[in-house]
Amino acid sequence: MSSDALLHAANFSTLFVCMVLKFPQIFALMRAKSTAGVSLNSLLLEMIGFIVFVTYQMYYDYPPPTYLEYPILIAQDAILLLLMLHYNGSLRHSLIYAALFVGGWRLLTVEKWIVDLAMSLCTFISAASKLAQLQCLWRSKDAGQVSALSWAMGTYTCAARIYTTTVTTGDTLVLMRFIAMTLLNLWVLLTVLYYQRHGSRAKKED
Repeated sequence: MSSDALLHAANFSTLFVCMVLKFPQIFALMRAKSTAGVSLNSLLLEMIGFIVFVTYQMYYDYPPPTYLEYPILIAQDAILLLLMLHYNGSLRHSLIYAALFVGGWRLLTVEKWIVDLAMSLCTFISAASKLAQLQCLWRSKDAGQVSALSWAMGTYTCAARIYTTTVTTGDTLVLMRFIAMTLLNLWVLLTVLYYQRHGSRAKKED
């Protein structure tokens, strides 16, 4: 397979996976009508990271195929946020979150140094979102309604983006972000699988 064909395959497979990436998690919450095991702080930090990243890519006119999945992921995260607020009985806070996210997004593009600074912090923000989910799992020792499939797909898309970034823009900040996110997504995935397996064994013993 030529390098161009491989690049197209990586771009389109990533886009396709991201179109349904959060669906397993959304369906799990709707089925259980519970947010057990899913960290709200993790979701909020993830959305901030996504907004910063896509704004940075658009600001510098990077090729759309390298970031096209992020608006889709932001929309899916917004649905997840609404579901979590609904099941937690705090749906009225959704307007506050919407105002903060829109205002923050507009602020990013006011000056070049702002979007550059935000992007330099983006990896830390996104890493914090994964660590918040890990902390939630460690504290509860139960995967609850966390979808392993969503985290597996997230791991694949970040790994694919390591390749596409390397052969297109070569942006070091972006590349470092994807490497860190691949490793952290994998860590969360393995933790979820561990607690799911551990929980299944405990139920059988009971």
